[in-house]
Amino acid sequence: MNEQQLTQRLQRGDRAAQRGLYDGYAGMLYAVCCRYMGRGEAAEDLLHDAFLKIFRSIGRFEWRGEGSLSAWMRRVTINLALQQLRQAGKRTRIHFDEEEQTEELEAPTAEEVEQLPQRVLLEMVSRLPEGYRTIFNMFCLDGFSHREIGEVLGISPKTSSSQLYRARQLLAAEIRRYLAQQ
Repeated sequence: MNEQQLTQRLQRGDRAAQRGLYDGYAGMLYAVCCRYMGRGEAAEDLLHDAFLKIFRSIGRFEWRGEGSLSAWMRRVTINLALQQLRQAGKRTRIHFDEEEQTEELEAPTAEEVEQLPQRVLLEMVSRLPEGYRTIFNMFCLDGFSHREIGEVLGISPKTSSSQLYRARQLLAAEIRRYLAQQ
């Protein structure tokens, strides 16, 4: 069954279609949840909440071609994750002392990054401090601009940019250490 047929069945309240949606997309959405919440109970709770919201909101979804349903569900999940982070009082604005900053590292080349298994790279991202991880995910993986990140998180675009820079520096150091051990 394609996305359009699945969408039509979901909008009619078809329980089998809901089960099919969950079975087909839970893995992808769980990965999104883990990127924002880390692995474990918080990510599982977010996944549950995301599917509840998806099922309640499916009537407002407008199918726009193959891939639009999965993109919409991904956006619903990301927005819910950001909302939960804000509600929990977890501010992504992290203050750090200038002394804590490491020297500027040259970014790894595309060839070096390709040597990393995807699971290793995602694990490195998941170990970033929460604020850096959130901004890295929003900018690099989910396509938000610094202006959009600032609006969503209540920070300035410049703060978003500086935290992304710091996240990239931390990742560069992790990647360099990993490659040196190989």
